[in-house]
Amino acid sequence: MHYSLIKLIIIITILFNNSLATQNFPEESEDNEFAEFEDFEEDEGKVVIEEHTPTNDPNLSKQSDPDDNYEADMDGIVEDEENEFEHFQDEEEFEGFDSDRVGLGSKVDDKEAPKITITKVPLHFRSNWDSFYLEMLMISGLFVYFINFFTGKTKNSKMASIWYSTHKSMLEDNFSLVGDDGKMEIEHRGLIKESEHLYTLWCSGRTCCEGMLVELKFIKRQDLVAVIAQMMRPVVDQIHVKVDMSKDDMDSFVFCVANKKTAAKLGKDMADLSLFCGERKSGEKLSLPSQFSVMSEIGEVSLAMLDSKITAMLNRYADLIDYIHFSDQFSGPKQQEESNLTKLPSTKKVLLFGFNIPTKGRSAQEAIEMMKPLMSLVFYCMEKVKRYRLSKEGKNKADKNRLKVEEAFLKTTHAARAEAAAARREQKRRQEKERILQEDDPEKQRKWEEKEMKRQMKKKAPKMKQLKVKAL
Repeated sequence: MHYSLIKLIIIITILFNNSLATQNFPEESEDNEFAEFEDFEEDEGKVVIEEHTPTNDPNLSKQSDPDDNYEADMDGIVEDEENEFEHFQDEEEFEGFDSDRVGLGSKVDDKEAPKITITKVPLHFRSNWDSFYLEMLMISGLFVYFINFFTGKTKNSKMASIWYSTHKSMLEDNFSLVGDDGKMEIEHRGLIKESEHLYTLWCSGRTCCEGMLVELKFIKRQDLVAVIAQMMRPVVDQIHVKVDMSKDDMDSFVFCVANKKTAAKLGKDMADLSLFCGERKSGEKLSLPSQFSVMSEIGEVSLAMLDSKITAMLNRYADLIDYIHFSDQFSGPKQQEESNLTKLPSTKKVLLFGFNIPTKGRSAQEAIEMMKPLMSLVFYCMEKVKRYRLSKEGKNKADKNRLKVEEAFLKTTHAARAEAAAARREQKRRQEKERILQEDDPEKQRKWEEKEMKRQMKKKAPKMKQLKVKAL
């Protein structure tokens, strides 16, 4: 009884499952007639060849005729102008894959896919900074350079402004224009910044002089290389004053008193001192400190210029005064020997002063305050040179010295002047020839050629001296 009941339940279950299958799948297959084409749209580019395996279903046991299968297959093929899957036959489309393992109807096995190996790359910025010592050294050097540049620039600018504010009232008392040479219009009168270590000041509008130029030449504190070089060869801040005297307010003489080292350099480099002051005397002979040397064209000029006031200033400010140079033949440094000069360079009547700024161990304000008496010395020398006149003997000696210098110059430059004159004559003949050839008159051209030929023959002919014999 129990056995038959179990058997009945199994039969009912099988019949129920078959009824469900016939309700779902056949209806869907009958209703959806384009199911084959939907598969192509969903899996575009993929071709799956289904293999039919034999089943034990009694409904499918009967084999269909091959001709009928061929006709059914032909009905399901959509013919296109070009085969849609022709690219699957191209071997270049599947480079890198083994053709034996991968076919048109098979799938790539994931287990046999090529393995990707990721290389372990070490970290770039590690805790070891030894490999960057050169870069760190360059960065630190640039940092030090810029810090030194801004500090040195600021200090030089501060010293220049202190000097101008300290001497402004004195300069305005002696000149009508301070910070202006009177030749060009300047919006803001005052110091002119030529560079980070050089400042200039023009002053004009005073009797006995055409103008005065003050140069504040400081140490190159903004340049780190110059600062390092100064440790081996020390230099100091200096003030250079140049006064252009009027032509009628200075007599003919050349005079210089300077530090021994500076005097040797000036006597070698300056044209007027090398030509007119060949002898250097020690300052002790003229009641000056032993560190000074005196160069003078005429002896009486030394005694006249070194009066009691100037001598006292030289003794008191021996460390601050570098040189004092008076000259009516000033033409600047000597010209190089290679330069072919045909005439003497133009000269000026000037007073030159060089002062050292005592910044060592002092503040900028204290050092500039010490320079005020030296600027008063400049104005005193201007008045003294204006009033001084040479004696008759001194004037004759000065004129002879200048005549000797001119004759010596003409002798040394005779060859250069002859070449220059010949070049001018040749240039003149060339221009005349071009002018004659441009004219359309053959007669003029013929005459000019005959004249030129005679000149050439006369030039080549040997020169003969004529002797005059007196008749008996």
